Amino acid sequence: MKRPDKSAALGKQAEKLLRLPSGWVASRKEGSGLSGWRRGSIPALLSILVAFLLVFHATVPNTIGRLGSLLETFLPWLGSAVPGLLALAFLRRSFVALIALLLPVVAWISLFGYLLFPSHESAGEITALQHNVSDENPDPAGTARVLIKAQADLIALEELTPSALPALAAAMAPDYPHHATKGTVGLWSKYPLSDVRPVDIRPEGIGEDWNRGLRATARTTQGDVGVYVAHLPSVRIGLRSGFSSAWRDESAVLLGEAIAAERLDKVILLGDLNSTLDDRGLAPVSSQMNATGSGFAFSWPATLPVARIDQIMTRSATVTDVWSLPATGSDHLPIAAHIRL
Repeated sequence: MKRPDKSAALGKQAEKLLRLPSGWVASRKEGSGLSGWRRGSIPALLSILVAFLLVFHATVPNTIGRLGSLLETFLPWLGSAVPGLLALAFLRRSFVALIALLLPVVAWISLFGYLLFPSHESAGEITALQHNVSDENPDPAGTARVLIKAQADLIALEELTPSALPALAAAMAPDYPHHATKGTVGLWSKYPLSDVRPVDIRPEGIGEDWNRGLRATARTTQGDVGVYVAHLPSVRIGLRSGFSSAWRDESAVLLGEAIAAERLDKVILLGDLNSTLDDRGLAPVSSQMNATGSGFAFSWPATLPVARIDQIMTRSATVTDVWSLPATGSDHLPIAAHIRL
């Protein structure tokens, strides 16, 4: 009688133990070579595309409908493609697709991962707050009460109207004895303010009654700080016009020039810039300023925030963290930040 080959039996048992779930390793006839690649080619290519857009978003041109700025406005949301691509990789049972998925994951973490974790910096000496109160706000006094609860040292407001300003000012006066307004923007401060003046950020063709910028010196316990409040023009998204941001971009250039000419070393910029920090349209400003604090702090629209177009930025100071506040009667959420001078 022929004895059974023990080595062969052990080999079969080891093969069973090491065997992956059905479908993940294709047979020699179906899964090798080009056919195995094709099975995961579509999700793999989509993963590569997402990673490319995350890392090289600046290469997307603005010549047609300002697609580059539109992409950069919602750049963090490209990460939402990862769960779908992961499901597609499992559906296709493709190792190729899974490996390719690492590219957008690594790219997203390298760009935005720091926003997910609290800052290790010590609390800042100043807390600043920024809010577009909306010119259609039905309860400006109630909005003021929400903002006061944040106990910020500086509060910048935009879309101030003649009808709403008295109620806002009266509600905030006990906590903020120093304030200044120019046109539709204002600054409330616990520190004395001096050298208050308007900042002309009007794009060409807009009338002189359009006043959306101011500059003041805040005399803090850490020294004088130049504080800017700005409201850049709105952008529009249309099927024919695309992402219309020409006026916003022109206004950003003027604001950047004003900040570059600022004589004080320390600067704080508070404003509705109608732009995210990734948008190249804000480069004339963002290239000079720091806004690296942890937290996404999406501020618009208030009902379902998907982007932070309200900004708190600094020069020769550090934004340690930034966060959103509860909704008011505005279509924007207020945002606040700790600033270490």
